[in-house]
Amino acid sequence: MSTLNAANAKGNAITRKPSAYSTRGKNISDVLDMEVQEAAKFFEHIPRISRKLETLIDVGLGYMKLGQSSTTLSGGESQRIKITRELSKNKTGHVIYMLDEPTTGLHFDDVKRLIQVLNSLVDKGNTVYIIEHNLDIIKSCDYLLDLGPEGGACGGEMLAEGTPEEIVKDPQSYTGKFLKNVLASNMIQL
Repeated sequence: MSTLNAANAKGNAITRKPSAYSTRGKNISDVLDMEVQEAAKFFEHIPRISRKLETLIDVGLGYMKLGQSSTTLSGGESQRIKITRELSKNKTGHVIYMLDEPTTGLHFDDVKRLIQVLNSLVDKGNTVYIIEHNLDIIKSCDYLLDLGPEGGACGGEMLAEGTPEEIVKDPQSYTGKFLKNVLASNMIQL
């Protein structure tokens, strides 16, 4: 198998043989350069591919390029890709998911979508544990453990626990002080 000459490749490391084939006017390099959102439309006629791409969009990754290197992903993006893998397996129940700040870098609308995806995991009988500072995620949780009072060596104490409504009533909860305003304004409508 011969690879393209690096000087003529223009950043394309695809071998000649696969890049010679195309579908609907796009070769493999063109497809790998597509954003997930664009690719979902391009492949809408192929349900097996379309479903996976729609799941990526559902967790707020529609902006990513299909050929994007995994080494360039943030921690939140990597976690959301793992969530899409789980969602595509169509398993139901008895799985524990642990996520660390999955909303990092997400737009408000993508946070809303992520909440819907996480709720669908719970609706299927799964358990989701999240370490998170995003108040829209926090207010959507069934039960909270508020640790502090600070981070690192100055934290780790249980300040409060309970439902979001119980946390806002606990005077020791730092989270509760901020969450109170969010619950009052009900910023996200699901």
